Amino acid sequence: MTRLESRPVVARRAPRRKRIRDAHMRNERELRLAGFQRVAGIDEVGRGCLAGPVVAAAVILPERHRIKGIRDSKVIPRARREALYEQILDRALGVGVGCVEVEVIDRINILQATKLAMRQALDRLAEPPDHLLIDALSLREIDLPQRPIIDGDAISASIAAASIVAKVTRDRICDEVDRRYPAYGFARHKGYGTRRHVDALVSEGPCEWHRRSFAPIRMLLAGTQLPLDLDWDFVDEDEIALD
Repeated sequence: MTRLESRPVVARRAPRRKRIRDAHMRNERELRLAGFQRVAGIDEVGRGCLAGPVVAAAVILPERHRIKGIRDSKVIPRARREALYEQILDRALGVGVGCVEVEVIDRINILQATKLAMRQALDRLAEPPDHLLIDALSLREIDLPQRPIIDGDAISASIAAASIVAKVTRDRICDEVDRRYPAYGFARHKGYGTRRHVDALVSEGPCEWHRRSFAPIRMLLAGTQLPLDLDWDFVDEDEIALD
């Protein structure tokens, strides 16, 4: 009988999780070297929701803001987000917030409502900026130099700070509305198209906080029942809450 040579068992290492890094100030430093002194980062929250307002924030950070953990608000647990929100309000050179409600979203469309919320945020800064860093969008009607950055909330600290301010502001609004409409679970899913939210829409119908111009809400209001086996790209509720 041939004897098989025993070989040591090598345990396979689990794949390493990609480390999420803090957003940096490289864009801001580059612009300061070019002579700009008040660089505002701008971001929005709620653009893809089925309900509720779209909220935008504009934040001007000092060159050495000394706030650890500034990154895309979507990857920060809620308690940490709230703490960062307070630090940003305390240390930023300027913070402005804009909020455009459902009625306006339905009238002018979500893209234009998003840009309107961003303009409101800029108008509410105590002192105007001299350059803008914007997450993915351009505000052509604003007569200021600006730089749209794809995934800016993961790259630019100023945009990431704006995303934190906008998200905390909108989440608090959702918590208040949840007490008025407890059947929908707004405090949990924040108006995004989660399975729980869509199930509540099917069983309860839309409330006044839902966006009438969005297709699923429009279908329900027209008397077209959403099928229970709807082929829907559901949002992961756990990723929204991050509690």
